[in-house]
Amino acid sequence: MSDKSQRTEKLQKILARSGHGSRREIEGYLQEGRISIDGTKAKLGDRIDVTTTAKIRLDGRILNIREAQKDVCRVLAYYKPEGELCTRSDPQGRPTVFQRLPRLNNARWIAVGRLDVNTSGLLLFTTDGELANRLMHPSREVEREYAVRVFGEIDDAKIRQLTRGVQLEDGPASFRSVSYRGGEGINQWYNVSLTEGRNREVRRMWEAVGVQVSRLIRVRYGDIDLPKGLPRGGWVELGLDQINYLRQLVELNDETVTKVAVEKDQRRIKANQIRRAVKRHTKISTRTSTSPAKRASSRRQSAGNKK
Repeated sequence: MSDKSQRTEKLQKILARSGHGSRREIEGYLQEGRISIDGTKAKLGDRIDVTTTAKIRLDGRILNIREAQKDVCRVLAYYKPEGELCTRSDPQGRPTVFQRLPRLNNARWIAVGRLDVNTSGLLLFTTDGELANRLMHPSREVEREYAVRVFGEIDDAKIRQLTRGVQLEDGPASFRSVSYRGGEGINQWYNVSLTEGRNREVRRMWEAVGVQVSRLIRVRYGDIDLPKGLPRGGWVELGLDQINYLRQLVELNDETVTKVAVEKDQRRIKANQIRRAVKRHTKISTRTSTSPAKRASSRRQSAGNKK
């Protein structure tokens, strides 16, 4: 292989790595004819030099391209509330999962999969399009776990049916595990796990055995749990160990750099924040206690004592 061919990569891979979408999204843009290279419409399978000076445009807008070694893979764990859409924008103005995320320079957050509008729980975001694409690919069979509140009569026969497989309109599906977690009457909680991410798959599987899902929360993705104490709509950035776990899961090289402060630095930052808060409170208290009226009152009291 020539040196030149070694320097080239597929266009969708470079654009995904540069934060312009997942590889799947970019392949769709290419098929729709929305991407051009130096004014010529790009096609699926095109390769470019990673150090290219060519102007690459999406819908006429020039895209910034970055070399792989300059990137730092970042991953967020987000607690999606019910009612938010897994889309960047909504024509009807409804809230989306991207609105609460921290802003980035020269990159963007890519959602690892989706949760439907009525499902809450763990949703991962990354700046690495290749990582997102591999984690979402069905061949990787990354396990997801959900807490499910169901309404209806459930017996051992239905549980066996769910684990052995039910027929859906888009093919057979089954849970890897189903475990009872409690409940009252015909409202019961179960934890279920599966390795697919088809649209509304968990809900449709329960409906296939005559049971309705009234609440659905994703609590785990691979070995990444929904962080304890994280409020709905809150996010936390994953550390290097968790990021490398995800990368190893899909056969990507480990990261050596992280944007997350080490534990000692985090404690120091938190301590500094507390000190600043106490200092601000002290200043406010001092200003209040030394207001003109209080100072005048203090002077009158002091004069009375002298008499």
